[in-house]
Amino acid sequence: MNIKHYLLLIFTVFGVLFGTTVLVRLQSPVVEKKSPALSRMPKPKAHVDHSKFFTESFKDGPSVTKSCLKCHEKEAKDFMKTQHWRWEGDPVHVPGHKGTFEIGKKNLINNFCISVQTNWPKCTSCHAGYGWKDQSFDFKDPTHIDCLVCHDQSGQYIKGFAGDPAKGVDLLASAKSVGRPSRTNCGICHFNGGGGDAVKHGDLDQTMYFPTKDIDVHMGGRDFQCVDCHRTEKHEIHGRSPSVSVNDQEGISCTDCHDQAPHTNERLNAHVETIACQTCHIPEFAVREPTKMYWDWSQAGQDLPIKDKHVYMKIKGRFKYARKVVPEYRWYNGTANRYLKGDKIDPKAVTELNPPRGDIHDPTAKIWPFKVHRGKQVYDSKNNILLIPKTVGKGGYWTEFNWDKALRLAEPTTGLPYSGSYGWAKTAMYWPLSHMVAPKARALQCADCHAEGGRMNWKALGYGDDPSRRGGRKQNGLLQSTPKEER
Repeated sequence: MNIKHYLLLIFTVFGVLFGTTVLVRLQSPVVEKKSPALSRMPKPKAHVDHSKFFTESFKDGPSVTKSCLKCHEKEAKDFMKTQHWRWEGDPVHVPGHKGTFEIGKKNLINNFCISVQTNWPKCTSCHAGYGWKDQSFDFKDPTHIDCLVCHDQSGQYIKGFAGDPAKGVDLLASAKSVGRPSRTNCGICHFNGGGGDAVKHGDLDQTMYFPTKDIDVHMGGRDFQCVDCHRTEKHEIHGRSPSVSVNDQEGISCTDCHDQAPHTNERLNAHVETIACQTCHIPEFAVREPTKMYWDWSQAGQDLPIKDKHVYMKIKGRFKYARKVVPEYRWYNGTANRYLKGDKIDPKAVTELNPPRGDIHDPTAKIWPFKVHRGKQVYDSKNNILLIPKTVGKGGYWTEFNWDKALRLAEPTTGLPYSGSYGWAKTAMYWPLSHMVAPKARALQCADCHAEGGRMNWKALGYGDDPSRRGGRKQNGLLQSTPKEER
């Protein structure tokens, strides 16, 4: 072989190898660049398989807990300090009130089912405990803890009256299945809060058990579980809701994983100082299922030929539901005011039970999206205070449809004086949105807020005019330096 043939052979072999390499590269799957946000998520610890630890059947919920306590006595002590167990928080100052208060679901008034007090057996079907049927429930007894409601992975565990396991539940199968909490564990209560699917929250409903990406990019696109973001220390699950909290301690934030300036576009990053991430990335809530927006208790008790439970129920009154709802926007610094039992109201005005704190002058406040649930509920027309009726059980409104009797029966327990005269007051509750994060292609665009007829009410937010024309808070000297806790 002469030199010419030798070189030709080399070039031929090289060409084949090069072509093969290119073909392999073209046919190889494109590896998605790892998101920095995902890399900041802690990896969950492997959960111990409990299937071999239990062999005999259990007669009731507390008997399961007694078995759990053999190894998890410390965990029980930790859990009994949490709000999920106590349904009230640590002492906190409530704006507009003297002293401190331990507030929570246990003692607050809302404009859904109104209150847990005097109505325990029905409300406590979502308590992480067993047998809370009246005010004598022993919060110091660890055998009343319901470990299964958070850890069952058998898929058949259901709670019933006063939080006890529903009839027919296989407790042995549940005990054998325990593992890391999933969306189904959290969702059984949080997706159905307020008495049914999508009643309370606008961004949490039963579609979130197994959502598609277009419903929520985290739970649907990445299969996040609730505890991936609501991280837990000593059984205290991080996260705050102004429905039951007024401060922002132990809250969670998008920036727990995402950068403070997450966009490649500096104009968008400039918005982050004033606009919450949720404002642009949750353009609507109740994406698939309608959520309750209005509840009028004054219409209850009538025998109406309305079969649609989204419109009317004799025991609860009239409702309005809506789907694909555009949020309402308010300044929010993570804290809230709160109506407490016995506070005076103006019956001619709307009583806001938990208005968010913050305004255009507060450097810690941002524009947030909210579901605002409006209602009409019972109040004392002489004392001008909101009242709590007894709805569940003997003599309750749901049994006898007698408001006067329901209010008199509740008075000794609630401590709210009832004059014998009642009326109906308009109320509102605010629910900040953080779930149902849309794919980025559906995030708000400039025109959604800054075009004529955009969704922002700039005047109500304190700007007077669109800040794209007149400048933002800094340019107009609107920011004050007072920390939010002093405001």
